[in-house]
Amino acid sequence: MSETSVQPLSHGGSSLSIYRDAPSWDNKRTAALGKLKIGSVADGVELFLLAAATLRAEGFEALLGPMEGDTWHSYRAVTESDGSPAFLMEPTSGDHDVAALGEAGFDQIDHYVSMRVATKNAIGTEPENPDGIDVVNWDGESPEAFFGEVYDFSVSGFAANAYYKPITREAFLGLYMPYVPFLRRELIFFARAPGNRLAGFLFGIPDYSQGPDTKTAILKTYASGQRGVGHLLADAFHRKALETGFDTVIHALMHADNVSRERSRMHGAEVFRRYTLFGRVL
Repeated sequence: MSETSVQPLSHGGSSLSIYRDAPSWDNKRTAALGKLKIGSVADGVELFLLAAATLRAEGFEALLGPMEGDTWHSYRAVTESDGSPAFLMEPTSGDHDVAALGEAGFDQIDHYVSMRVATKNAIGTEPENPDGIDVVNWDGESPEAFFGEVYDFSVSGFAANAYYKPITREAFLGLYMPYVPFLRRELIFFARAPGNRLAGFLFGIPDYSQGPDTKTAILKTYASGQRGVGHLLADAFHRKALETGFDTVIHALMHADNVSRERSRMHGAEVFRRYTLFGRVL
């Protein structure tokens, strides 16, 4: 993300950043609004209208928000919560963000959820593995090479997702390498097909927002290249989380229509947070 494409903007007690190099929404020339600090609904509305007028004058056709430039970085507003504290790497929202977005003409265009389950209840019948997939933990060695392999798989595996925008390898490593000292290798998995071909990965991490001795593990991201691999990875994650003393698992930031959410429900998980991505046509 080019620094020159990011512009801070403020009005009254509210501020945001404009990201001009944003993913396209509905094939329109699109900018994103992120890093929201909305002091009041009235100030927030005026700020969003100022951003809209500025970008309309530049020829932009649509806005997305909250989004810090792309979906690799923080995006989405919290629209429903059980009141529990934010977990590690979870997007958060201010008290006035959602109301100000709505009053400034933004529509809710996509929905996401996070779900929670007791680890022991998440483990069911071991899934079938008819294709000889080998699910193994990361060995904990060469984290840069590990994340490089994850990057290669992600940029192809996520390319069909809505609001997808490519990211450089260097930028991707910049997002994840700071977390290396906190990783637990037993919560990170590769799925390999015969011939050592990568068929999927799962990235989990303890919820250190609860402290160093947390008993909650986060299933942060997984991707698979063939049917059934995601189920194998999730099953392995749950079993290892229970074995290593995590009594609760969070299934983080899933699209509301995603098969992952339905599988999460099958594991007995319940929604505790909902998120929304907003958009506005200019």
